Amino acid sequence: MEIWRKLKRYGALALPSSGYLLPHSPENQERLEWLAAAIRKYKGRASVIQVQSIDDLPSEQLRAMLVDARSRDYEALMKELKKCLSGAGGSSGQLARYRKRFQEIVAIDFFHSPLRGRVEALLARADNQFSPEPPAAGRAARGGKQYANRIWITRPRPGIDRVSSAWLIRRFIDAKARFAFAENPKASPEAVPFDMFQGGGFGHRGEDCTFQTLQKEFAIRDARVSAVAQIIHDADLGDQKFGREEGIGLERVLIGWAQQGVGDEELLERGMQLIEGLYHSLRAERAP
Repeated sequence: MEIWRKLKRYGALALPSSGYLLPHSPENQERLEWLAAAIRKYKGRASVIQVQSIDDLPSEQLRAMLVDARSRDYEALMKELKKCLSGAGGSSGQLARYRKRFQEIVAIDFFHSPLRGRVEALLARADNQFSPEPPAAGRAARGGKQYANRIWITRPRPGIDRVSSAWLIRRFIDAKARFAFAENPKASPEAVPFDMFQGGGFGHRGEDCTFQTLQKEFAIRDARVSAVAQIIHDADLGDQKFGREEGIGLERVLIGWAQQGVGDEELLERGMQLIEGLYHSLRAERAP
């Protein structure tokens, strides 16, 4: 049962001859190698085989079978999401569980089921319903020369919220931004504070982390930035509001570098590179 559950979680396709098939990739091969080792440990027999073709199952048919399997998963999730959107007991906590389930399906959606986009649209609707943004009326987006070519100041030893906020600033707000570190923003009164405990500037507001505050204040509408915002929120605040777990590993990496004595400036630059990679991975994830 342990092996069967893992095969199901990996999205493996059961073959009539008690074989299980996955598209060839280093990750899938490693998973099957570990499963084969576990089966042998239980005194069973298992082989991992790289197959070029199967005479009675053409590649096109195998792809269709895998797409069909994931489409059934998406359909089940869509059914639950529609109930949630109809007001039948929906909540932000429930939405977080649905988003986590969606990420699990996406991870094994090897050939991009056409239903993925429909689930993403339903999740976006649910986000608006259970986590609405403040109304734009009477609130003009910040920007322009006021925040161009500035020094931005934050606390030393930056973590996931501060490195991602610095990435957002340099990529979408101030391309020539320079960063300084101090416990008190008065150390650099000409700088723009962010994620500081005192001195105003941009920081946590309500249930939002600093990254989300910046995104809203500067009206950044990029869909992938919105996804990054959810990831950073869950990693920084730990409330699992959005059911996104991708940022937890990034946070641990930053903690590890800090424990190695990496300086603040290098820690910030390395962290910004991590967020840039995360941003691009979301684009690949959404590709048809």
